[in-house]
Amino acid sequence: MIFNTLSRYFFKRYMITAVWFLLGVMGIVFLADFSETSRRMSSFVGYTVPGGLAMTALRVPLILQQTIPFVTLFVGMTTLIALNRRYELVVARAAGISAWQFITPFVMGALFIGLLTMLVINPLAAWGQRTSTSMEGTWRAASNRTSTPKLVPWLRQTSDGQDTIIGAKNFLEDGSLLVDVVLFHFNQNGDISLRQDAKSAKLEDGYWLLNDIIETRPGESSRRLATAQVPTNLKRQFVSESLAQPESTAFYDLSNKIEIARSFGISTKALETQFHSLLSLPFLLVAMTLIAATVSLKFSRFNQSRSVILGGIVSGFVLYVVTVLVKAFGSSGVVPPYVAVWIPVIVAMSLGATILLHQEDG
Repeated sequence: MIFNTLSRYFFKRYMITAVWFLLGVMGIVFLADFSETSRRMSSFVGYTVPGGLAMTALRVPLILQQTIPFVTLFVGMTTLIALNRRYELVVARAAGISAWQFITPFVMGALFIGLLTMLVINPLAAWGQRTSTSMEGTWRAASNRTSTPKLVPWLRQTSDGQDTIIGAKNFLEDGSLLVDVVLFHFNQNGDISLRQDAKSAKLEDGYWLLNDIIETRPGESSRRLATAQVPTNLKRQFVSESLAQPESTAFYDLSNKIEIARSFGISTKALETQFHSLLSLPFLLVAMTLIAATVSLKFSRFNQSRSVILGGIVSGFVLYVVTVLVKAFGSSGVVPPYVAVWIPVIVAMSLGATILLHQEDG
């Protein structure tokens, strides 16, 4: 009974601290991102202050999702240090409750935050990222400005026995609308027979609809056309999967997108890495909590050692950097995605538990 009551109390203290940290981080992120958005887009046609505020609000969940591991680390350290300074952990130890018992509520809190991030924040972040990108694309198109996305779309199609390579500076509507497009048409000998530079290309049923085109043929003068149609056998779903961004795909949709991409023969390494990364997030937060416990459980009459606390922060930072770095290896296919994601988390949890065992049990 005593332990159950104490566990609920520790869990409550942990979650209250987490809420305050999350609200603080959200406020800082909102102000910083809105300032940057206003600086970059205030001159765009169609941009308004309410629109900028809405775009910033849509991007907050994605940035918050990326900061969750650090938030969990600082929440664990702050809560445990506060309990230590108020002698509550000392009393718990005197009552015969081991460190492993009163760490359990913090581990459960980290698991809860991880599940909340995976099941609620991530879908919101994916939807917000798609919506904000669409808003920015609309403003840029109205202002005749384009930006180069992280993934520059290059597609190859074979239609009516002719090969065509399609490139663009940007894409909207999941890849069905390409902006600032160039098309290279090849003849049967593999030579370029036609180049088309278009302002945009819209994927319709069975053809690309080009707008504001300049056509160039070898040995001929260029000519300008208002519209043109280029036959294609590409499907909307194939183009969407080819250009799919892992961070703009919700956790619930990742499995389906992976299966669809495999059916088209498209590499799924990035999507698989994102899927395993979200699955392992609750355990990564547990590892961060164990790291926080290793530097915060020792009682000090006046204050915790600054060097010990700094060591915990550096350890958490190193773990985060390693997970991001290895995740990049998994996305590129250098190592299997599940190995890239799970190995650092398992190693970090094992090291945290080992250090706690040494500190508490000798």
